[in-house]
Amino acid sequence: MRIDLLAVHRLGRTAEAGLSHDYAARATAAGRSLALGPVQIEEVEGRKPGAVSEGEALLAAAEGAYLILCDEGGEAMTSKAFAAMIQKLRDQGERRLIFAIGGADGHSPAVKARARRSIAFGPQTWPHALARVMLAEQIYRAVNILAGSPYHREGPA
Repeated sequence: MRIDLLAVHRLGRTAEAGLSHDYAARATAAGRSLALGPVQIEEVEGRKPGAVSEGEALLAAAEGAYLILCDEGGEAMTSKAFAAMIQKLRDQGERRLIFAIGGADGHSPAVKARARRSIAFGPQTWPHALARVMLAEQIYRAVNILAGSPYHREGPA
């Protein structure tokens, strides 16, 4: 199953872009034997600023995929639950999974209506560049959880 991080705006050659691509490459390598990957980062721009135009660009890039939004109002989940969600979608035969990160104004109503699910990185507000890094790392972590790798460790109960 191909996994894409679809994000509004281009990061260029920033530290966050480098970290995001590093985790995506690690997830791709680790996920091959699990039929997960490639993991890719795709950046889109709206024709005009704002959620509606950015949403049109997101929807065009997400056509035919299982779409999950990264949104502050989404479901907070543990890393193990996140991994289980990815595993379940793969096992159900989904061929392409997209995690969408919107622009500064969030996701448009059209994108929210099209999404199958919405997740959050907790109640805090995160810069979009850091959200990409965190999402890429969580995908890498999920692949490792599913592979039984010691990368993920549970804290004390």
